[in-house]
Amino acid sequence: MFGKLRLTMALAAFVPGTLALVVWQLAMKATGIGDPRRPALLWHRMVLALLGIRVRAHGELSQKRPLLIAANHVSWTDIMVLGSIAPVNFIAKAEVAGWPVLGRLFRSQNSIFVEREARHRAGDQAREVAERLKSGDPLVLFAEGTTGCGNRLLPFKSTLFGAAAQLAEGADGFAVQPAALFYSRLHGMAMGRRHRARFSWIGDEELVPHLVKLVTSGPIVVDVFLAETIGFDGANRKQVAARAERAIRDHLHGARRGMPL
Repeated sequence: MFGKLRLTMALAAFVPGTLALVVWQLAMKATGIGDPRRPALLWHRMVLALLGIRVRAHGELSQKRPLLIAANHVSWTDIMVLGSIAPVNFIAKAEVAGWPVLGRLFRSQNSIFVEREARHRAGDQAREVAERLKSGDPLVLFAEGTTGCGNRLLPFKSTLFGAAAQLAEGADGFAVQPAALFYSRLHGMAMGRRHRARFSWIGDEELVPHLVKLVTSGPIVVDVFLAETIGFDGANRKQVAARAERAIRDHLHGARRGMPL
């Protein structure tokens, strides 16, 4: 009963809150007054509050620019988690652009939509990533290329790290900051492997049922570990991807210590 009440309240607050923030952002862009990234930051925080998700950040977002944030990927909520910490842009799957409401908001944040299986477009997509990084806003790459179960890290795909090599040519360098996302607590208790797998978003699972499951399950805590940056001055993209993967794996391993099976 309480879960259904929470779901009803969340839906009732989501629509007017989203519309207000979209109108505010459009007004900022039209008038040039204010920072149009601010409404997106607040939207992410609003959605997390409605979902019952609290974020604990460990470490600081690097002030180095250009900056690529390489993160592991557990669920669609990862986007709100990272977007609530700082104004960032995202590299997202092409199908996200067609999602109702969410697609519109991602486009408003200057997200880059990529076709991960379109190998013939890999070069063009990498160049688009490089151009966006030059704008100065941090860009988030979910480097596994898909969502995992939350308990183990999938191998990082190094293709889009190639954008860094293009940007590094003739420049002073480039920073990659690993970010480890760990869904750690449910109802204030340590979340075990089965619970993390339950809240992950894998494969062809429909968005709405997963959203309902989140809202009706109770408060969740997500820890975000922001690691030391990795300098990128044109080195092999596979080496950079491997270093980022290793840093995230180490943080996740540390976070899991003491967690029940």
